[in-house]
Amino acid sequence: MHITQLNRECLLHLFSFLDKNSRKNLAKTCHKLLEVFQDPLLWSLLKFHSPAELKKDNFLLGPALKHLSICWYSERVKVCNTEDWMKNSFQRDFCKRHENTVSDFLLDVCTRCPNLLSLTLSGCGHVTDDCILQLLKNCPNLRSLKLENCVRISDFTLEAVTLHGASLRTLHVDFCRNITQAGLDRVRAKCPSVMLRADRSANMIPDSKPQKKLMLEKESRKLVQL
Repeated sequence: MHITQLNRECLLHLFSFLDKNSRKNLAKTCHKLLEVFQDPLLWSLLKFHSPAELKKDNFLLGPALKHLSICWYSERVKVCNTEDWMKNSFQRDFCKRHENTVSDFLLDVCTRCPNLLSLTLSGCGHVTDDCILQLLKNCPNLRSLKLENCVRISDFTLEAVTLHGASLRTLHVDFCRNITQAGLDRVRAKCPSVMLRADRSANMIPDSKPQKKLMLEKESRKLVQL
């Protein structure tokens, strides 16, 4: 029995076990399998592990998308989580390309995926407060937002949660060094139903060079007093 003799439900089930590249390669073999590849039901969950994956044409964005995860930890993007004032010109250009890729992709999600329920971003050094604000505005059903080591996320995102995160039930901002304790307290006060986790965030040194210098001076004075 040839695979194309299977009904659509069976083909969708088979496709569900394949990764994005395998789905795309199989879809190239015949028109019927291409139609299965393009079925929105196949794309309720997406996971990405590098910035380059966001530009590939091996997936579909649409209203069927419910769960999105973008997590990367490779050495190639380690520089993206370094403060801008510490980067050289080559590193800044490199990071600018990543920033444009991530911003454009998340903008597409905002416009095409209004039924998104969960979003996980980890190690994404170019995710901005404005990106999260737009996602919260355009994805009103979002229930879970997990941001780990997203170094550009600040209290502006926390404020956006209080204003536009009516459906939110889980918020993780672990290792986001520009989050403050005041911002966390504001979320807890205004959104008591949200399960908030912020491991190390408010205790880390923020990116601003003057602020960083001031905090280091305070730590030095404490050590001298001891």
